Amino acid sequence: MSQTAVETTVSGICAALDGGEGPLLPILQAVQAEFGHIPQQALPVIAAALNLSRAEVQGVVSFYHDFREVPAGRHVVRICRAEACQAMGATATAAAAQARLDVDWHGTSANGAVTLEPVYCLGLCACAPAVMVDGRAIARVDAERMTHILTECGA
Repeated sequence: MSQTAVETTVSGICAALDGGEGPLLPILQAVQAEFGHIPQQALPVIAAALNLSRAEVQGVVSFYHDFREVPAGRHVVRICRAEACQAMGATATAAAAQARLDVDWHGTSANGAVTLEPVYCLGLCACAPAVMVDGRAIARVDAERMTHILTECGA
């Protein structure tokens, strides 16, 4: 998508959402929903619309882990890093995923199939370790099962 098209789309989003209280987060969420990430070209448009500096907008984007600065893979795998899951083996599950994908946290596999993200509690503490694949929670995921899940995702 061209820079002009991005700027036009982001300007429309800003105009539609600027009237509410605290519009920055809803605008960023809408931009990410539109593009799958927050393009760098969007930052000055948002900053100008809200009378903020580009650094302030970038600071919010980089602070919240749900905002992406680059597109995610076709599948997003989130591994719980909370204490209950770690006590039940999530560290080994995470290590297996990172090794299989050859990425660190927030990385995307070379073939673009999977983005790996940490999450701090999926609410499945009694069924730990837990992961979430494309918004679907999966309980009791050990390293072997994680490898199987990643294979199903095309990794």
